[in-house]
Amino acid sequence: MADKVSPLAPAAFPSLPVLAGVRFAAHACGIRYKDRTDLLVLELPAGTAAAGVLTTSKTRSAPVDWCAHALKKGRGRVVVVNAGNANAFTGEKGVASVRRTVEAAAAVFGCKETEVYVSSTGTIGEFLPDEKITRALPDVARHLKGEDWERAARAIMTTDTFPKAATRTAMIGKTKVTINGIAKGSGMIAPDMATMLAYVVTDAAIPAEVLQSLLKKGADRSFNSITVDGDTSTSDTLLLFATGTAGNKQPEKAGDKLLKDFKEKLFDLLTDLSHQVVKDGEGASKFVEIRVTGAESSKAARIIGLAIANSPLVKTAISGEDANWGRVVMAVGKSGQKANRDKLCIRIGGTEVARNGLAVPGYDETPVVAHMKGQNIVIEADVGIADGKAVVWTCDLTHDYIDINGSYRS
Repeated sequence: MADKVSPLAPAAFPSLPVLAGVRFAAHACGIRYKDRTDLLVLELPAGTAAAGVLTTSKTRSAPVDWCAHALKKGRGRVVVVNAGNANAFTGEKGVASVRRTVEAAAAVFGCKETEVYVSSTGTIGEFLPDEKITRALPDVARHLKGEDWERAARAIMTTDTFPKAATRTAMIGKTKVTINGIAKGSGMIAPDMATMLAYVVTDAAIPAEVLQSLLKKGADRSFNSITVDGDTSTSDTLLLFATGTAGNKQPEKAGDKLLKDFKEKLFDLLTDLSHQVVKDGEGASKFVEIRVTGAESSKAARIIGLAIANSPLVKTAISGEDANWGRVVMAVGKSGQKANRDKLCIRIGGTEVARNGLAVPGYDETPVVAHMKGQNIVIEADVGIADGKAVVWTCDLTHDYIDINGSYRS
C-alpha cells in the first residue's frame, strides 16, 4: 500500500448503505504486510445468487480455479480474500491451501463448500501461509458487521493508493434495490475478463443465470475496456452476488423489461469502479479516455482503442504533455485491425489535428497543448471503415511506475 495517494483519487470514500444480511470484517493476519489488515471475510445470507467473470490467463491462480468451480452452482455465502500473496504458480501446494481455506470457512459459517469463494492478490510464486487465515476465521466471524465498507476495501489493497468503492440504487418494478461494490487494482491491469479483484453485492432478487448474463455484458463495457500497463493478472476476479432481501419480482431473463433500470445502474457502477482502478494506475498522473469510431465492428474498435491505450510511446507523450499525435497514428496502424490510412481522422481534447490521412491545414497546436496539461485527456480516432465504435480508458506512464515495480518485492 503506497504512502503517496494518486492525484486522480476521489475526494472522499463514498457512503455505502447497509445491505440486509450482508456482514463483513477485516483482519490483520500478517501474511506479508505489517501493521495493517490483509484479510477480508464477507458473509452473505442463505439463498444468495452468485455470478462471476474470471481471468483467462493460462497461468491463473488456484483461487481462481476454485471460484470457477464454485460458480457452477450459482450460490454464495462466504468470500475470503487475502492481500500480499497471490497464491499463483504454487502448484499442488496452492491447490491444497485453497482447499483448507474453503473447508475451514464452510465449517465456521455452516455452509456448503461450493458457497465459499476465495481470492488472493499479491506476489506470484510464493506459498500462501493459509494457516494464518484458517486460524483467524473463528475470531473474524465474531466481529462481522454490516457497515464500514471502507475498512473492507482497504483490507484487499496491495500497491493501491486509495480504497475503491461505489454504490447505486435502482428500481426493479416498484421495488427499490441497492448495489454496493468494492475493488482493488493498480498495476498488472489489462483485464481479459473483468478486473483485478472486485466484489459487488445487491439486495435484488435475480436468478444466477440472469445475473451471470448481466455481469458478462457489464464487464465487457467496463473492466474489459481499461488498461494500465497491458499486463493481465493471474488473479483477476469479479464476483456479483444478489441476496434477494429486497423482495422484488424476479426477472426471467437478462432482457426482461423489469431489469432496464437495474442494468443501467449496475453497468454504471462497474464503469465507476473500473475508472477508479485506472485513476490509481501505478504512478498515474492523468486519466485518459480513448474513443474509436469508424471501425469494422465494436470488437475491432476496442482492439484499436487498447492498442492506443497500451502504447508506451502514447502514454509517455501524455505524461510529458507532448501533443505528439503521430504516435496515435502509429498505434492505430499496429493494431492489426482494418483502418483506412487516407480517411483517418484524429482529435485531441476536441481539436481536430488530422483529417483524411493528413495533418489539418493551418493546425494550431495551442489548444491541444493546453488540453494535455490537464488531468483528464480525451483522444478520438475515426479509422474510416464502417460504424464500429468503442471507448477505452487508461492512464499515462510515468517514472513512478518504474520505481513502484522495480522495488515491489523489496
